[in-house]
Amino acid sequence: MQTLTAMSLTEVARKNLSICVLDDNAEHVEQAANHLEGTGFAAFGTTDPQEALRRIRLGDCRVILVDYKMASMDGMAFLEKTLQSDPGMHVILVTGFYSVDSAIEAIKRGAADYLCKPLDYPRLEKTLDDIAALHSQRSEVRDLETRLFDNMQFQGIVGKSPAMLEVFDLAKKVARHYSNVLITGPTGSGKELVARAVHELSPVAQERFAVCNCSALVDTLLDSQLFGHMRGSFTGANETRPGLFEYANGGTVFLDEVGETSLAMQSKLLRVIQNREIQRVGSPEVKHVEVRVIAATNRDLRSEVLAGRFREDLFYRLSSVEIHVPGLTERPEDIPVLVQHFLKKYSRAYAKPFHGLSRRAQLALLRYDWPGNVRELENVISSAAITTTADFIDVVDLPEYLQKPNGARGSSDQNWRPLPLDEVRRMHMQRVLEMCDGNRVRAAQVLGIGRTSLYRFLKRTNQGAKASRATA
Repeated sequence: MQTLTAMSLTEVARKNLSICVLDDNAEHVEQAANHLEGTGFAAFGTTDPQEALRRIRLGDCRVILVDYKMASMDGMAFLEKTLQSDPGMHVILVTGFYSVDSAIEAIKRGAADYLCKPLDYPRLEKTLDDIAALHSQRSEVRDLETRLFDNMQFQGIVGKSPAMLEVFDLAKKVARHYSNVLITGPTGSGKELVARAVHELSPVAQERFAVCNCSALVDTLLDSQLFGHMRGSFTGANETRPGLFEYANGGTVFLDEVGETSLAMQSKLLRVIQNREIQRVGSPEVKHVEVRVIAATNRDLRSEVLAGRFREDLFYRLSSVEIHVPGLTERPEDIPVLVQHFLKKYSRAYAKPFHGLSRRAQLALLRYDWPGNVRELENVISSAAITTTADFIDVVDLPEYLQKPNGARGSSDQNWRPLPLDEVRRMHMQRVLEMCDGNRVRAAQVLGIGRTSLYRFLKRTNQGAKASRATA
């Protein structure tokens, strides 16, 4: 019974493995293709290398059996073009002039095997059976991963690391109670997704969830955005408008980058949280609101309080419950899961069926530090999904900085030295500006902060640099 089962599995695996035979001798093509079909493989042949490359791009085969010596293109050149087109393709080179050195060179360049003529069919079948078994295993793994994938999601947030499981658990506990929440974590780590999850799991999930990026607006506009304004209260106020606190009354207001607000704005936020009262710009009327405030920041608010840049009373009001969302450097085991999630997302968006990443691309992603965290990873996968023409995303589809060795994790550890936090921020902002060719709008988007905050920080650091030069 076990033998019959093993035989049926081998037959199924062979039928699922499509093979293209390429040789400039039509007789050899027909002979090899017929033999492979007779042993249960799905095989076809051609004498034209360009036709074979076209069939590869269309995904018509997973294995190429190619002659090393062809008039129009030699086997090594064909191997290189094939792997450029699809890094997951298995190329078996066949030659009438076998040598150990040429075999080693072919394997180094990515060939699956190197056989001599006349073909040793038992050995060829063994190689093909190994490849077929590998594809069957990968297919089973993908099916298992697909079934497990749902268990790795929490309200649309993907993660399996212990750090993220703690975030999910705390968010579920907090959501049941109508208390204020402070979400901390580096830029791009997914703080807004956690805030939305808390709201959607709360008793007021059917009510509104209003979002305000505090770093994107100057105080006057932020005042109007949050509290509303009366017609004629300032230039351009052509109509009376409610603010986000009124709009989301009974629901949740999410204050992103709350650490960027001025002390004057912080005192107004404190009044809303303490007294549940707001006042529109230009109106003497005080309105009562019932809202849950969820705030997020990438700053260390405790340090900001000590430095006098953030009100201590507001900090304690906001941080009755604090959820820390770790960056990718703290949870590298989540990178493969996130990659799978984004591949599915952009496969649907761009109508491209991706099988995954090549091993080289996977290593490049795992070695990188990800200063932009999940947002940066998503941008990389989205960009690669647009540009690639193969079923697999390869390292050449990734941004140039990921292809270089200096993109590896820990590459700067040897030169590490303790620096003030403002200096680290300045250096990182400068690197992002250089990457964006000086485009401050794009740099602010990559950093996940408002343009106003970027301009303010650059102005402050430039003034500091001028002062230090004047003192010197």
